[in-house]
Amino acid sequence: MKILLTGRNGQVGWELERALAPLGEVVATDRSTLDLAREDQIRSVVRAVKPDVILNAAAYTAVDKAESEPELAMRINGFAPGVLAEEAKRLGALLVHYSTDYVFDGKKATPYVEEDEPNPLNVYGRTKLEGERAVRAAGSRHLILRTSWVYAARGRNFFLAIAAKVRASERLRVVDDQTGVPTPAALLAASSAAILRRAEPDASGNLYHLVPAGWTTWCGFARAIVAALGLEAEVEAIASDQYPTRAVRPRHTVLDNRRVGATFGLVLPAWQTPLADCVQQYGAAARRSS
Repeated sequence: MKILLTGRNGQVGWELERALAPLGEVVATDRSTLDLAREDQIRSVVRAVKPDVILNAAAYTAVDKAESEPELAMRINGFAPGVLAEEAKRLGALLVHYSTDYVFDGKKATPYVEEDEPNPLNVYGRTKLEGERAVRAAGSRHLILRTSWVYAARGRNFFLAIAAKVRASERLRVVDDQTGVPTPAALLAASSAAILRRAEPDASGNLYHLVPAGWTTWCGFARAIVAALGLEAEVEAIASDQYPTRAVRPRHTVLDNRRVGATFGLVLPAWQTPLADCVQQYGAAARRSS
């Protein structure tokens, strides 16, 4: 199997490059070699590599900045996935594309299932939804994997931000009225590799929610991070209006993961379980840099 991976330097792409290695030849690209803002480069790279599978782990993920750069966000998140899907169809390849819980407005009180109608509240969510639609419209074999609150021991994410603030003895005031599912990049990568091992042609072209089990708030996640680090720090719960952001965040975007588990035989842990692994990786990275 020949695999083309975009976004190798991102937190998900970095984990995917390692998780996919046992499956075959992985051609991993970053922005310098495959810029999703350039249609010509997307097409030329895919045609040169001729992959059996394309995993699109690259995206415009700066949620607040997207409000002032909607055109760029749309090119990367909305238009580029459609180009990848068109090229996948031409080759007969499978496209695996990652999307987000932010395609929902957060007004549903129970977990979102794949059939629920999206209604994004911000530019980032709208561009990611457009990417989903572009992939489906191209008619290629594809899997769309929605996830949420992605974190890792590298990159830029909520886990690292909280860890840095705790070590710097900074005050922690964290929103407690937004609910979702923290998802480690390593779990996404391992689950994606498992899906590719089991994916049948008739399973392609479907949409799945890929997150651990359970849910929490950002404040609850922050407190779990502090505890997992073995540190002591008070985390003050605040309301969203006490922490204004440029982009509006949905209040409740818990994703129901039962379909992906049943289809591909995945046993997805409670969200708290893989946090310990991330803390171990974080500690190892800190020791290497000291």
